[in-house]
Amino acid sequence: MISLRHALTAFAISFGLMAIGCNQSTDTTISTEETEPASETAQDAPTADADSTSETAEATPTEADTQVGISEEDSQLRDPDVIYVPTPNEVVERMFAMAEVTSEDILYDLGSGDGRIPIMAVQERGVQRAVGIDIDPQRVRESNENAQVAGVTEQVSFLNQDLFQSDFSEATVVTLYLLPHLNVELRPQLFEQLEPGTRIVSHNFDMGEWEPEQMETMEVGDRTHTVYLWTIPENPPADLQ
Repeated sequence: MISLRHALTAFAISFGLMAIGCNQSTDTTISTEETEPASETAQDAPTADADSTSETAEATPTEADTQVGISEEDSQLRDPDVIYVPTPNEVVERMFAMAEVTSEDILYDLGSGDGRIPIMAVQERGVQRAVGIDIDPQRVRESNENAQVAGVTEQVSFLNQDLFQSDFSEATVVTLYLLPHLNVELRPQLFEQLEPGTRIVSHNFDMGEWEPEQMETMEVGDRTHTVYLWTIPENPPADLQ
């Protein structure tokens, strides 16, 4: 017969083994829970492929840029000579009237901004063709969008170019809204490229020593605007070239 002392000892040993088994099970569960956040962190971390895709997307020209002729090369042109200030529509109409623009004309706008002068030349005067030249690709993009809205893209085009390096020799009418010293700098190029009889009309600024044939002032809002008109002569004076 087992004594009470031996029975108590056996019970104590059995209880201890059960406690150890419970502790081992609990430790395994905690260890599993501690490793789960590490797995989630690995999933959230961006991969090298994702970074590469993002950089490629930022460097690729947009579809809109391609449609309006803005390329990576276009953006390398020098800074504009003047800040962009649009010519009021009323002044544009006076410029057309002074230059007697007709459906027989080809109009070039040097420094075309938002494209309103070439667009209005087609809409209101029915010119054969109108071309705008601007050094700022943002302005060219805006001009093409405006031409699309106006429905004149077949007659109007815009070039992202430096006007001092552009060919506008086919023009029968040239419009300008530059600064006085830029008009003077451009003057030899006008004489060299344009045929006699070509009309040049400028908003607000003259051509230095080259006296205009006609000059008119007008009020638009609270501002006074001046419009100048010249015609390329058969034999330009040597001191003006």
